[in-house]
Amino acid sequence: MRNLLSNVPVSNIKGIGEKIESDLYEMGIETVEDFLFYFPFRYDVHEIKPITELEHQEKATLVGKVVSEPSLAFYGRKKSRLVVTLEIDQIAVKAVFFNQTYVKKHLKQGELITVIGKWDQHRLQITVSQFKKGKVKEKDTIQPVYSLRGKVSLGFLRKTMRYALQTYKNEIEEILPEEFLTSYKLPPRIQALEQMHFPGNGHLLKHAKRRFIYEELLLFQLKMQWLRKQKREATMGNAIKIDSDRTNAFVQSLPFSLTEAQSKALEEILNDLQRPYRMNRLLQGDVGSGKTVVAAIGLYAAISAGKQGALMVPTEILAEQHHESLQELFADQAEVVLLSGSVKGKKRKEILHKIESNEAQIIVGTHALIQDDVFFHDLGFVIVDEQHRFGVEQRRALRDKGLQPDVLFMTATPIPRTLAITSFGDMDVSVIDEMPEGRKPVETYWVKENMLNRVLRFIYKEMKNGHQAYVICPLVEESDKLDIQNAVDLHQQLKALFPNDVKVGLMHGRLHTDEKEDVMQQFANNELHVLVSTTVVEVGVNVPNATIMFIYDAERFGLSQLHQLRGRVGRGDAQSYCILLADPKSETGKERMRIMSETNDGFELSEHDLKLRGPGDFFGKKQSGLPEFKVADLVQDYRALETARKDAVEIIESGKLFTDPSYQKLKTRVENDPYVKGQVLD
Repeated sequence: MRNLLSNVPVSNIKGIGEKIESDLYEMGIETVEDFLFYFPFRYDVHEIKPITELEHQEKATLVGKVVSEPSLAFYGRKKSRLVVTLEIDQIAVKAVFFNQTYVKKHLKQGELITVIGKWDQHRLQITVSQFKKGKVKEKDTIQPVYSLRGKVSLGFLRKTMRYALQTYKNEIEEILPEEFLTSYKLPPRIQALEQMHFPGNGHLLKHAKRRFIYEELLLFQLKMQWLRKQKREATMGNAIKIDSDRTNAFVQSLPFSLTEAQSKALEEILNDLQRPYRMNRLLQGDVGSGKTVVAAIGLYAAISAGKQGALMVPTEILAEQHHESLQELFADQAEVVLLSGSVKGKKRKEILHKIESNEAQIIVGTHALIQDDVFFHDLGFVIVDEQHRFGVEQRRALRDKGLQPDVLFMTATPIPRTLAITSFGDMDVSVIDEMPEGRKPVETYWVKENMLNRVLRFIYKEMKNGHQAYVICPLVEESDKLDIQNAVDLHQQLKALFPNDVKVGLMHGRLHTDEKEDVMQQFANNELHVLVSTTVVEVGVNVPNATIMFIYDAERFGLSQLHQLRGRVGRGDAQSYCILLADPKSETGKERMRIMSETNDGFELSEHDLKLRGPGDFFGKKQSGLPEFKVADLVQDYRALETARKDAVEIIESGKLFTDPSYQKLKTRVENDPYVKGQVLD
């Protein structure tokens, strides 16, 4: 059996001593395989173009004949300027070398040299960063540039890479089955590897990259789908026998029709409920897209089959609102009870008895649902709203209340499809990406500081018409005293500005949970007309009477956060408005404001946000859990990601990975992945 390159120390490569080996270790290179797959982060392209085709300030590669003696001048301490005239295409061009005195002895009249640097169209001059005698060979027109550390130089790495490729090329295994190489026209692995390090031309480099992008994404998706299969088979659930006629009749009785997106998501959820595996699905949809209705129909299907259903939400006020809306929706068809921290004493005992005896079929609550004294009769379906607000342990505790109940997670944060596929690879994802008919889009305006008085007059006019407004201050850290003080100051200013009949409330992260709930309840009850708040304003709270979302220093927020805040308004019949007060200095900040003003589509915004911020910043670098790919880019390569996921699902579900010999190399890679090996099935 051949020695796998992943087991051969990098010091086996000729020329790598102890000091270089130590630096390579710091670069994440320990084995020959690590070394061979240490790809350049960019390429210097030395394409020789005619002077007439060059653009001003472009990085250019020129070949010319030296026609003058080099002129060297010194200025300042250790600073020099060397100028030589080159003849290029019968045009005299000045080549300028800063602080490169050694060049003078290498330049001889009549010799041909190649110079690389920044082109000055107006002066017919090039500021040289690199040069070499003679003309660049065609094979050297694209040069790899690697990240370096310590004593590892670019020249050494290029030279050693050539030697390593030559020495070990016959040991590099092809891991993709032939059918993929043929159908996607991908180059063989060794050929692609050689082109990644020493491209023959741009076309060959493009295909080499395409090959490794697909390989990386396929391996990642195979891991995700394998883990998903393992989780599913390790957690056999109870197939719920749904009464389709009753469920359809319930849907028909609703005072509105479901959108196509809602119907598709509902079908996926109902199919999951009827399977013998436990549901592990994420339902994501924009604010106001009707996720709750879809979840409620799922609850109805479960209770019609004799099961109990639970809905867990992060705050009491949200629990109360869901309890109220579900009671109205189910009327006399089911008993809906509310269990939260504020339900105490005799009332709590009564509710606990109803849950245990099956008198209550639907239970809405906060984390109070997972306390030790809560016993369900037969919990079959669990819905966790705003799932990111609960820890893994809390979610598991609720699931353990039943005999492997089906679990549906919901979120109103539109996640770009590429990130949903990647981050939730081991979950099924349903998306509601269209709005119910008749819902008025929130009108969004970007204003500068000089329009503040006009905005405040507009807010007062809305108050006179019986509406309410949110006013949001930015908060960088929840403990940031300055930002808290900004909210306090603004609260005082607005109290002084508005007449006494306009009640202005204040909410920020330093308030106790009970105090926040109390302020939010007052606002929901229209006892407060204007709510000044930091971003702790609750996601999901329904205040249909609020028609204005006014955001100070809006450039300090990401697009997704701005969109979440905008989603607090536009929940009633009246026209609603989002006003962004911002004076961004960067082009990115200005672009954010423009995009916010132009679209209400959360998914479109999330894609823009992903492009502007990158995947790590979208979720937060520490908790994103996103893999770091060597070649693939989640934003640019979304089509390849879709293809890789589709292929991975087919490979795992068909069993090819485990039975077909041509998939053995892929299987070994997936099996030996540290993430797969160390994954604890929750």
